[in-house]
Amino acid sequence: MTQMDLGAFSVSLAVKDLAASRAFYEKLGFEMMGGQPAENWCILKNGDHVIGLFQDMFEGNILTFNPGWDQSAQNTDAFTDVRDLQKQLKDKGLELMSEADEASEGPASLMLQDPDGNTILIDQHR
Repeated sequence: MTQMDLGAFSVSLAVKDLAASRAFYEKLGFEMMGGQPAENWCILKNGDHVIGLFQDMFEGNILTFNPGWDQSAQNTDAFTDVRDLQKQLKDKGLELMSEADEASEGPASLMLQDPDGNTILIDQHR
């Protein structure tokens, strides 16, 4: 079985208080690497570990994969396009909550849920 290249991985957390959550994770050694706190979101990093904090943007936590990015949100030379990943997932019989437009190119995303109801977002930015 060939490995599916999903790109960078992070956990997107739905938080109640962005400032309190950011302060908590900074005490665990995470540092701000991106985001817009004034818009209620920020991205924190500790080594290769990345978490996104999002206040009032979605319900529940999301496992996020970014094809075409490494763990520092830098472009990778080669990557599997989200539309190709989508085809592979559908060929395996997985049901998608949302799909990328197969006729499009560039940025696109898809969503699915695991058997326990955890949302998985595959979000290509390039």
